[in-house]
Amino acid sequence: MNIQWYPGHMTKTRRMMEENLSLVDVVIELLDARIPYSSKNPDIDTLAKNKRRIIVMNKSDLADPAKTEIWKKYFENKGFTVILSDAVKGTGVNKVSDAARVLMKDKIEKEKARGRLFVPIRAMIVGIPNVGKSTFINKSVGKTTAKTGDKPGVTKGKQWIRLKKDFELLDTPGILWPKFEDEEVGLKLAMIGSINDDILDTETLCTEFINLMMSIDPDRIRNRYKAEFDTIEEPHDILEKIAAARGFIKKGGEPDCGRAAKIILDEFRGGKIGKITLELPEDIRDMSAKTAEKEAEKKARDKERKAAYKAKNK
Repeated sequence: MNIQWYPGHMTKTRRMMEENLSLVDVVIELLDARIPYSSKNPDIDTLAKNKRRIIVMNKSDLADPAKTEIWKKYFENKGFTVILSDAVKGTGVNKVSDAARVLMKDKIEKEKARGRLFVPIRAMIVGIPNVGKSTFINKSVGKTTAKTGDKPGVTKGKQWIRLKKDFELLDTPGILWPKFEDEEVGLKLAMIGSINDDILDTETLCTEFINLMMSIDPDRIRNRYKAEFDTIEEPHDILEKIAAARGFIKKGGEPDCGRAAKIILDEFRGGKIGKITLELPEDIRDMSAKTAEKEAEKKARDKERKAAYKAKNK
């Protein structure tokens, strides 16, 4: 299941970010703590390479705490300031402005030494669709300033928001990148709800989720849905058993897998299956190796086609 989703407004958003980066001191990137690697837009590293950076691992309440700590250390070792957050409850939200002040300490002191009494900090907040930016901002401000929703694409344009007297935030719409080099990245983004559900085959996506859970923690699925299955069973067979266990049966006695798939994905996204992290830093190496392998295969096929074309047209 190869998922690609890059609607036209995201091109405009990328351009807008490029145009406004010169106005900010710090770039704050929100990641989904359940998929820290797959939810990290590689374009942001390119765009913000000369800026001070803060990573906020949002929805950490939905992720495995031990694995979240592993990811926190991973990003800190790469030079990022990392904050864990649950924007719905407000956990970690107020730490961001303090972290920005620490990062900007040298500049603030330099400006004050020149006689400037008030040195404001301006930051840009970025992230993939549905990562919780608007909820994060509203908790920071203490009132509803940004629109929120459980679907990607709620924020439509940029807006400057004053969080504190000396701290301003530029909110931007959620943005992906033009092509997911690894299919697993697109799948995981779809699983957490960052891809428009209207373009997805929910049943197939759910079987991919079940397949992934069989390698991570099959008992989470067993315990939640009271379905008996073996981990070596085909994911769709497991989905059928879950549908039957939940009483989702069509006329004629066939399991309603479409209904079961929607329930499973909704419950995963809402944390009802448990605190789940779908990837670890070591998985990045596996993804990179697979990407390199696919690229090598593609080059080999292109070479064969060119050779065949030349032979045919001699």
